[in-house]
Amino acid sequence: MCVAWPVFGADNPLVVEIWPGKVPAETGNIGPERFRMSPKLDRKEVEVTESTRMVTDVTKPTISIYRPAKDKDTGTAMLICPGGGYWNLYWELEGEEVAAWLNSLGVTGIILKYRVPRRPDEPESEPARRPLQDAQRAVSVVRSRAREWGIDPQRIGIVGFSAGGHLAIATATNFDKRTYEPVDDIDKISCRPDFAIPVYSGYLKAKDKDELAPGLRIPTGTPPMFLTHGGDDVISPPENSLLMYLALKRAGVPAELHIYATATHDFGVRASNHPYSTWTEACANWLRHQGFLKPPTRP
Repeated sequence: MCVAWPVFGADNPLVVEIWPGKVPAETGNIGPERFRMSPKLDRKEVEVTESTRMVTDVTKPTISIYRPAKDKDTGTAMLICPGGGYWNLYWELEGEEVAAWLNSLGVTGIILKYRVPRRPDEPESEPARRPLQDAQRAVSVVRSRAREWGIDPQRIGIVGFSAGGHLAIATATNFDKRTYEPVDDIDKISCRPDFAIPVYSGYLKAKDKDELAPGLRIPTGTPPMFLTHGGDDVISPPENSLLMYLALKRAGVPAELHIYATATHDFGVRASNHPYSTWTEACANWLRHQGFLKPPTRP
């Protein structure tokens, strides 16, 4: 891969709208996009209890590209899906901070600003459907511009947190069928991530049953996954990731699962004296073992 080095990075990410015109199934009548602060929660619910910046009222999905230092770059990229219950996006904790961590590994971090909050036809008890349209399109957009952005088109992964973890899994297991009508040639390019990293994911377990939620499937070609969860998570119980891991194992998909005792929800990638904060190191080792952190071969 021989490309001119893009100048955008942590201080000036490149922001790209992913849809060329009208956004599928979007009325655009929910008001202007805005930042807001997350509520302060109890330690029994989350690990990061202070307020952080969120984004909501998103009608024009974008990707924000954060490049690593040139001497660290591996050619690998990850689409980042912040959580927020499909109501908001935890932009600071599960977006910008994740991009910085990925850059430290030599990985391009690409934050997906997908549509939130839920629209009236998206029930609270189920995952919202529009974000998957945005994620599928975003993977294809990144792959279509991989050479321009210094990315290996066969090393494009996806990482997500909470509801964003569900979105990462949905994207990794629905690559064989678009959830929208193709709009241009970019939609002819594969929307399959090369790997997925779902973190304290929700919406994976069926209600009152020890099985995957309806609508989830693991087709042939599902990419390898690294799953992380807190053992005391009351917002998205660890059974979500456990059941997904078992289903992946049965399907012959390479997968690794880490559940951290006494950890709750919303720990992102922040350093802590709790063992859960070592998940990022374990994940980096997994990525190396899978071959995604090897520097690209350059002519």
